[in-house]
Amino acid sequence: MSNVITYELKNERKVMDRKISTKEYVFLASMLFGMFFGAGNVIFPIHMGQLAGGNLTPAAIGFCITGAGLPLLGVAAIGVSRSEGLFDMGQKVGKGFSYFFTCALYLTIGPLFAIPRTATVSFQVGVSSFVSADKQTVALLIFSVLFFGVALFFALKPSGILTWIGKILNPLFLVFLAILLIAVIVKPMGSAADVAATGDYATKSFSTGLLQGYNTMDGLASLAFGIILIEQIRRLGVKSPGGVSMTTVKAGILSVVLMAVIYGLLTYAGAQSVNVMAPTEEGGSAFNRIAVHYFGTFGSVLLGITITFACLKTAIGLIQSCSETFSEEMFPNSFKYKPYAIGFALVSFILANMGLERIISFAVPVLVLLYPMSIVIILLCLAGRAFGYDKKVFVCAMAFTAVSAVCDMVRALSDGVRAAIPGWESVDKLYSMLPLSENGMGWVIPATVGTIVGLIIMAATRGSKTGGEVA
Repeated sequence: MSNVITYELKNERKVMDRKISTKEYVFLASMLFGMFFGAGNVIFPIHMGQLAGGNLTPAAIGFCITGAGLPLLGVAAIGVSRSEGLFDMGQKVGKGFSYFFTCALYLTIGPLFAIPRTATVSFQVGVSSFVSADKQTVALLIFSVLFFGVALFFALKPSGILTWIGKILNPLFLVFLAILLIAVIVKPMGSAADVAATGDYATKSFSTGLLQGYNTMDGLASLAFGIILIEQIRRLGVKSPGGVSMTTVKAGILSVVLMAVIYGLLTYAGAQSVNVMAPTEEGGSAFNRIAVHYFGTFGSVLLGITITFACLKTAIGLIQSCSETFSEEMFPNSFKYKPYAIGFALVSFILANMGLERIISFAVPVLVLLYPMSIVIILLCLAGRAFGYDKKVFVCAMAFTAVSAVCDMVRALSDGVRAAIPGWESVDKLYSMLPLSENGMGWVIPATVGTIVGLIIMAATRGSKTGGEVA
């Protein structure tokens, strides 16, 4: 085995990577930013700011780690491990796990949470403020019918409108956002430091912000869509895993810094806003009210239009990618692309009408289940060459992580659901003894132990094989 690894390393040195120009780095950085940053990335830091108040700094730092840093690592992990996508990456643990993980992840960033959220965010930011409280449900129903009707039409018949939306309206949204954030800095709504932190942000703002960053789903999306960036880097002449990962990191620094700055300012804006408005149940309404505060009705209308089109583009892209993955990669012998696209759009429409707040609440348990496993597989892929990507390490690490992730998922469920699970109280007491468990990070120690156990088993197995050969 060591001889094989040595041979691969020697071969790796022979790969001559083309030098990437500054212009190309900017292009890659903008591509990475465009892949991850959308209207949904705006609402969570704003809402977090309203709750964190004076504790916004540690909350924002935690949010940036999972909301900006983790996606970068996810993309780099695909390049380093030479994976051809999420399904290939998951097979380092096992084929069964790969099917489960890929399906769960795509359904999460697709029809179960992310796609419905595109409609509800658009409604909350662009339409809700113009509709009376007693007609919100009907208005959302009508809006979501139109929204998903258009999304499905273009998902089934791709055309140049997506390019137009991407090149015109997305930059327009970012320009509007930049103007709004400048206004927040130049003419603040009040002192953020004077706003008292509420809930978990009062006592553990960093870890709460860290978990809140899960809601962007960018860490999960990086595993699903990161291959797009990797392929572009390879087209530019960078072939070696080390070169791909280094190029990804360098290009990603600008993108990550930009996202972190935006997240920080949005958190700051949210904290300020409590001085002029009551905290909202979700960030979409808060975003609209902040826009109205600075620019009046015109600002609200312009914001609503740009966000709606930006979310529409995201919805179309997600319907396409999820349908292609299920019909062509995962289950090629099942349905064709069209039935999947129609089904995903229909499910998204139904779930969208539950409202943004309920979608977010339902998403949290799923995210705290998937994110620890995603983080572990990312880190193992980044460090995989050190242990030859041995399957035993992946299996042991993931098994230990999965157990703790399930516990965190149950903890995130409603009180009624938890109470119905037999023996949960005893399990929870035992799990509470783990370091970091009260901060939603109880999986860290089990994942570390699992990795060590895997390395020990790997070493013992190799040692026994060597001994057998000698004997």
